[in-house]
Amino acid sequence: MKEIIKDLRQTLIDNIDEKTLNSGKNYFKEEVKPYGVKTTTVSKLSKELYNQIKDYPKSEVFGLCEELWQSGYLEESFIAGKVAEYLHKQYEPADFAVFDRWVKNYVTNWASCDTLCNHAVGTFVEMYPEYIAELKKWALSDNRWVKRSAAVTLILPARKGLFLNDIFEIADILLLDKDDMVQKGYGWMLKAASQAYQDKVFDYVMSKKDVMPRTSLRYAIEKMPAGLKARAMAK
Repeated sequence: MKEIIKDLRQTLIDNIDEKTLNSGKNYFKEEVKPYGVKTTTVSKLSKELYNQIKDYPKSEVFGLCEELWQSGYLEESFIAGKVAEYLHKQYEPADFAVFDRWVKNYVTNWASCDTLCNHAVGTFVEMYPEYIAELKKWALSDNRWVKRSAAVTLILPARKGLFLNDIFEIADILLLDKDDMVQKGYGWMLKAASQAYQDKVFDYVMSKKDVMPRTSLRYAIEKMPAGLKARAMAK
């Protein structure tokens, strides 16, 4: 695994694109550590890496992912998240402890958060819905990225019409949060849920509009018809 990681890092260095490096930091308010490799290249490298290690024991693959997370490099966090997602057929309940550790110890920006949680953690929760209780604990965290993770983990399940009551419960926990990354995260979760339950999400938004931050509200109603948007945004 050490040689595999060494080769991967050299490939990332070989694919540094100055334009990507210079423009990428503009998407973040917080400090990030990018190589400056195009997203399409990172996706390709993720798939190639997984094909190289897919027959290794899951514990070793997760160990490789953890080493990538520990580097702090943006692209390595993306690759770790994608490789973890490719392993989804092997997920078992004990794996939540791995995801919990990654979210709490290594996620330091919205892109790493969303890459991991939208797919790997979201798929895990679909497979083991009892772990939504753990997401509700995340929502109570003092860490902005752990709180955002609680919401964005449910984006893809929400689009499928799953877990609506839990989505509203997590939105309730995060409702008054002052952090814009958290506000955008739960607003996005509500928007995703509105694709299957437009009326119920609209009713939820209307019941909270007097206290819901405008950022969250705008995200939540983004996919709704103009008439509903106007009613939601009216003072």
